[in-house]
Amino acid sequence: MNIIIQIDNFSKSYGNLKAVNGISLSIPKGEMFGLVGPDGAGKTTTIRALCGLLKSDSGNISLMDFDIKKNRKDIQNNIGYLSQKFSLYEDLTIDENIEFFAEIHNIKKYEERRNELLEFTRLTEFRKRQAGRLSGGMKQKLALACSLIHKPKILFLDEPTTGVDPVSRRDFWKILSNLLKDGITIFMTTPYLDEAERCNRVALMNKGEIITLDTPAKIKESINKKVIEIVCDDVRLAGKLIKEKLDLDVQLFGDRLNTVVSNAESEFKRIEKLLTENNISINDYRINIPSLENVFIHLVKSSETN
Repeated sequence: MNIIIQIDNFSKSYGNLKAVNGISLSIPKGEMFGLVGPDGAGKTTTIRALCGLLKSDSGNISLMDFDIKKNRKDIQNNIGYLSQKFSLYEDLTIDENIEFFAEIHNIKKYEERRNELLEFTRLTEFRKRQAGRLSGGMKQKLALACSLIHKPKILFLDEPTTGVDPVSRRDFWKILSNLLKDGITIFMTTPYLDEAERCNRVALMNKGEIITLDTPAKIKESINKKVIEIVCDDVRLAGKLIKEKLDLDVQLFGDRLNTVVSNAESEFKRIEKLLTENNISINDYRINIPSLENVFIHLVKSSETN
């Protein structure tokens, strides 16, 4: 396996706050890797350290066999980075922004590459528009084009679709899928568990530590549980009763509730009996495998009770 990113026991603190606590990762070339967790989990600190934008307190990081402490410039010449916030020049046009980033990376003949990227991101017809007049999704696609102008080997994306509308999110993911076909390695952070399902492997991170790491399918299988999804009358009262009387974790999603259980058939009978006794009708139910969100919540709660 050709490892392109290696992290060994990386830690970083801000004063008394331990942002990242001794994590280790090995990422092979050509993989789309997702680092997933809530705000404050340590995701942005990790990705900024990988890009050479902050120094670690301890541990070692290497990319493309370059040590981040000794060869930061070599690494930065071969990576692309798209940060959480739009950081391009809003008074410059799409063309001018890409040209500016080409010059930063000493790319002299960039016109053909720029045209390819504009076609790739479907921004060609807007190329003369100022960046400040673009929608949120178009800004993210422009930022992506700028990060790809020098043909990086690794692309780092820090929560790239936060605040982007659903249609633009879908377009963005199509673009990323096409990039993988070209052999680029993608390391992304996201708070969206549904997005993480698209990654080859995922690390779930909480409070500066990685609580599990594997393919999405294996992570979901690992807890050996099922999800009972119930559509019922008065879903809030139903959830309250299940939690208090049956001591089950419950998540509410609009007109339905989810609970993660070990034995779905026996637990459903208990839930059905409880709700019937309280005059709550079950309109529909199904038994599913857990989602990554179900697993993450389960693992976090388990770690807090241990």
